[in-house]
Amino acid sequence: MDGRRPGTGTVGKGASAVGHAVVHFELGGADDGPLVAFYGELFGWGLQGLSGGGYTMIDTRGGAGINGGIGKSQGGQPWSAFYVEADDLQATLDKANSLGGTTVMPVTDFGGAVTIAMFNDPDGLVVGLVRAPGEPPAGDEPAPSAGSGAPVTWFEVMGSDAARTQKFYADLFGWTVDSSAFPGYATVDTGAGRGIQGGLGGGVQGRWATVYARVAGVDQTLGRAEKLGGSRIGDSGVQELKAAARAALYGAASSGGMKTGAFRDPAGNVFGIFHRD
Repeated sequence: MDGRRPGTGTVGKGASAVGHAVVHFELGGADDGPLVAFYGELFGWGLQGLSGGGYTMIDTRGGAGINGGIGKSQGGQPWSAFYVEADDLQATLDKANSLGGTTVMPVTDFGGAVTIAMFNDPDGLVVGLVRAPGEPPAGDEPAPSAGSGAPVTWFEVMGSDAARTQKFYADLFGWTVDSSAFPGYATVDTGAGRGIQGGLGGGVQGRWATVYARVAGVDQTLGRAEKLGGSRIGDSGVQELKAAARAALYGAASSGGMKTGAFRDPAGNVFGIFHRD
């Protein structure tokens, strides 16, 4: 990966105030230009290319959630990932490897601006690491500006085995993963008090580690994504799993007020969307 900057029951004890928040997302492909055009048009995001080219910063203009970036892969492969803060990136990589993951990008310092690393989880799903700040942010760190863009407010990992996926991330990051109500899909509390929360599930056809944007209408957004060169993911098993999880967690009536979907962008990356009544 190159060309970028940037069980049942409850397991895990929650992360520290800084160490394991999900704070950034990233998308990329062999040609970043079509991705910049696709996401800017689809979600109304603000996009600012870095000098020298090859990377574009995303301000979702959604007023909440996290921002991201779009990069160009020198090797030609697409990628999508969310980034998790860690105080010691090498120690976190070593732990990921000991739990069944593999290193994708070693610890890399981009000129002092940011230090990152990446790993594959046991299903080969890529996740990023970014060095946590020495002091907790004072509230003035870059955040999505207010506007009409689609905010990115949820992360999700869908693996081949829900219990294995949940245990891997709980053991690696100390996240509180509550699968007591519905083992196939667990909600996650990172314990960081910042960034975004998410879900860990699996056991169905879909396999991904991605983020979700809140949109005004799921079907309408999927239709626009197709017109712009993307393709919708029609895995009914994922939707049924998540609907059953919401019903178990919040009751049947509450589950009807949420709709989710996912698409592949022009590079083939998976991206999720949802609408809540």
